Amino acid sequence: MDTPIIEIKNLFKVYGEGEATVNALAGADVTVQRGEFVAVMGPSGSGKSTLMNIIGCLDRPTSGAYLLDGRDVSRLDKNELAKVRSQKIGFVFQSFNLLARLSALDNVMLPMLYNLHEKTDAHEQRRRAVAALEAVGLGQRMGHYPNQLSGGQQQRVAIARALVNQPPLILADEPTGNLDSQSSLEILEIFHRLHNQGTTIVVVTHEPDVAIQAQRIICLRDGSVVSQGGEGISPCLESRERATAQAQEATE
Repeated sequence: MDTPIIEIKNLFKVYGEGEATVNALAGADVTVQRGEFVAVMGPSGSGKSTLMNIIGCLDRPTSGAYLLDGRDVSRLDKNELAKVRSQKIGFVFQSFNLLARLSALDNVMLPMLYNLHEKTDAHEQRRRAVAALEAVGLGQRMGHYPNQLSGGQQQRVAIARALVNQPPLILADEPTGNLDSQSSLEILEIFHRLHNQGTTIVVVTHEPDVAIQAQRIICLRDGSVVSQGGEGISPCLESRERATAQAQEATE
């Protein structure tokens, strides 16, 4: 069997000290096979964002192991993590994170300009950026600036930017959170197409309608994985209902 692209073993992430200690992750175990489309769900405070940051090599765990594409990256320094991110991971965020003063084409070219680990000349950078924008249906909008694009179009630019270095893994954090229902469907269609082409997709979402688009749903609660597969979305919804009920009890 192929090596999983993501393999997390007994992962802990602790913030603070003493009475202020918070166990954001408490012994999480997660495996994602190469080419899977996976959704991560859980109520607020469940550890979704912390898990995403560690998977994306934006943070390091307190203990436990994280193997990305077969390599233990859990103890790499900042420079080594930056290299891994540029080579292995494309990010898509809820807020798009486009630079207002740059055109769609220039926004998509940015990861190549900052990728110090792979030198590409200007012609190749432009070719790859154009190809990425065409892949998300924005070949006619390359010269437009973010304020000239709809929310759905801006998110497509963000996806093209995530693709331009040709990473094997796309991490999307609430990618439809700022979009209307039609734009959300269009973004999910792009993810399905990328998945069908062999890209691994991991989406963090609180929206059941988005999560059920994935092959598999990983449910988190209180920093632990309570389900990651065959049970579907039910454990996530039950977990959210329990968290809501507990929050209401705490305020009464």
